[in-house]
Amino acid sequence: MEGGGRRREPLNFDIVVIGAGAAGLMCALAAGRRGRRVLVLDHADEAGKKILISGGGRCNFTNTGCVPERFLSANPHFCKSALSRYTPRDFLGLVEKHGIAWHEKTLGQLFCGGSARQIVAMLLAECAAVGVEIRLRQHIREVTRAERFRVETEAGDILAHAVVLASGGLSIPKMGASGLSHDIARRFGLALTELRPALVPLTFAPDLLARTQALSGVSLDVTAACGKRAFREAMLFTHRGISGPAILQISSYWREGEAVVLDLLPDTDSAFLHARKRARPKAALRTVLGEALPQRMADVFALPEIAACPVGDLPDKTLAALAAGLKAWRVVPAGSEGYAKAEVTLGGVDTAALSSRTMEARAVPGLYVIGEAVDVTGWLGGYNFQWAWASGWAAGNAA
Repeated sequence: MEGGGRRREPLNFDIVVIGAGAAGLMCALAAGRRGRRVLVLDHADEAGKKILISGGGRCNFTNTGCVPERFLSANPHFCKSALSRYTPRDFLGLVEKHGIAWHEKTLGQLFCGGSARQIVAMLLAECAAVGVEIRLRQHIREVTRAERFRVETEAGDILAHAVVLASGGLSIPKMGASGLSHDIARRFGLALTELRPALVPLTFAPDLLARTQALSGVSLDVTAACGKRAFREAMLFTHRGISGPAILQISSYWREGEAVVLDLLPDTDSAFLHARKRARPKAALRTVLGEALPQRMADVFALPEIAACPVGDLPDKTLAALAAGLKAWRVVPAGSEGYAKAEVTLGGVDTAALSSRTMEARAVPGLYVIGEAVDVTGWLGGYNFQWAWASGWAAGNAA
């Protein structure tokens, strides 16, 4: 599977897939099943590296709720065709065909019962069965097109009728992420939408961090909202800001300068402190808050000058303001942890340049773009894998 020395004569394939990740491998096996001669190239030393680290090593490989409304794109309708033609049930059928145990967690998330390596092994086995050739540690110098595409690598040149850009986005550079697909797309005249880190922890400015840093490691269920979008999941305080599923989800909708509004007590009525005042007037505010929040949070959110006061001695106005702050804590993040911690890249090759049915570039016949390289970004919880499978399947059945 690894490359050797430089060759003089170009090799010939029907399709060259650039990127041996989720989308690329799915595309390759789909094309291979149609009898196409397929070569997959990747600069990494192992196929499916992002698959291997996903879901804590168990791979959250899809989600039962993969409706188009849970994907972000400048054209929200673009993903509909591919998602409708290769569904979570289709991928689950492949998983079950290979005898891989799986289970469903909350919110429709499907995980391997064992290791994410089983998913990579499954994809590689499917590719091998249809004669797909995979070469790793391949460094691509250039992709050009005359009568056919020419892919120039350090190990030699390859000619192909079609090229599929499947090398992902900019997220997690330590795993080898690069802008290769975007760079090649630009060279062929394809426009890109704005690129941003998505599904990423948010950071606080020093003044807010001074207040919350003592909460690092504290987790609780919240509703995180930005604009018209809200997510009810867990939030985690970090030494730099906030993370956890609720924050990763809302980060895809957040923009610099905007506020994120956090309901820290989503199951508690806003009048809960007044109720405690009537029921237990002698209980200290710190104690009462500690019954609703993790104690470290209660200590931070109970103002020092009144923390030890009996709730019965505090004015209703003070209690109402405190409860309102807990039910709608408004924070303006300073930024995000960037691509280093982002699970995906928001934005990509503009869908206006692509066929939604085949993923082919309208102005460059034979050039396809799939997966994270496209301006389609899913929610947290298996959605981006399903887009990889679906877009890869669409291109693999068309190239």
